[in-house]
Amino acid sequence: MQKRIFLRSTALAALSLVAALAHADNNTFKIGLILPMTGPFASTGKQIEAAARLYMAQNGDTVAGKKVELIVKDDTSAPDVTKRIAQELVVNDKVNVLAGFGLTPLALATAPIATQSKTPLVVMAAATSSITQASPYIVRTSFTLPQAAVGIADWAPRNGIKKVVTLVSDYGPGIDAEKYFKDRFLFNGGQVIETLRVPMRNPDFAPFLQKVRDLKPDAMFVFVPSGAGAALMKQFAERGMDKAGIKLIGTGDVTDDDILNSMGDVALGVVTSHHYSASHNSPLNKKFVEAFQKANNGLRPNFMAVGGYDGMRVIYEAAKATKGGSGDALLEAMKGQIFESPRGPMFIDAQTRDVVHNIYIRKVEKVGGQLYNQEFDTIKDVKDPGKTK
Repeated sequence: MQKRIFLRSTALAALSLVAALAHADNNTFKIGLILPMTGPFASTGKQIEAAARLYMAQNGDTVAGKKVELIVKDDTSAPDVTKRIAQELVVNDKVNVLAGFGLTPLALATAPIATQSKTPLVVMAAATSSITQASPYIVRTSFTLPQAAVGIADWAPRNGIKKVVTLVSDYGPGIDAEKYFKDRFLFNGGQVIETLRVPMRNPDFAPFLQKVRDLKPDAMFVFVPSGAGAALMKQFAERGMDKAGIKLIGTGDVTDDDILNSMGDVALGVVTSHHYSASHNSPLNKKFVEAFQKANNGLRPNFMAVGGYDGMRVIYEAAKATKGGSGDALLEAMKGQIFESPRGPMFIDAQTRDVVHNIYIRKVEKVGGQLYNQEFDTIKDVKDPGKTK
């Protein structure tokens, strides 16, 4: 036991020593971007990497007189791999910043490394509320599930939806979505008649959807991770649930812009709440979507892309403010940044290091022969409800 404690403390001391030496290279500013580039969540990695490269193309590859080096690593969405890669990036590559993190378990696995090495870690995708509390060095530019879930929980009861079954993927964000939707929906006088959780790995929605159909709610509230919405929507249609009068509502992950067109007309009329839609009506977003599509063979940017794009903005501005610095100084320069994003106005809360932004209520409609999440209502400056208590 004593030997294990000694080894652990030695390892921590080594990592701390590395942190002190980590940024000896004064000519480069290194960003270690860890993403799922292969496997079931590869679309998340593809979107974020494309957005990061677009930001660099538009804003140059030097900052504060230093060459910006983007080191992209594939963690295959396995937490032990993410942790190992992060350690290598800090120790061997001496990165100034760790960034990316496609799923909650991947961000949580890396949090201790960020803390020990005093390396700012920018979460561009993962959305469980508690992530920023796992390390004082974590800053988030994506969103949180509680932010998205409360919007639709307010809208639904005002629009004739009284009885709901919730169906979520069984991991951190899904549990957040279920809890915050349910609490707010009950507070607003609604009724949640059943809560269903689907396994993350190899999900088969069919038996769950059959159960929902048998329960005959007014609507089914859904959270599935980015990329999984197409399979769910297909099975929803196959079971004739729309024809049975069961509406589908949820957070915007389910009608992800990246795959929305492939879902077909079954997606029409689905109402969701989220912080970004590719059809968000602002000059900045129109420019962003056009540039992203031009650089990526027509690929439509989704909410993962905007998390990556804004994450690069936060990193660049902090690097400028600190003249290419690292550690605590770089972290401090990330806090409190206020700016216009393709998603709309946003800022990084200096206390929680979490994103504050608008949440939009959207409906899937056909525009010019393509499906889009059309925003029709705005809830301004939404802080993470998981922290406002």
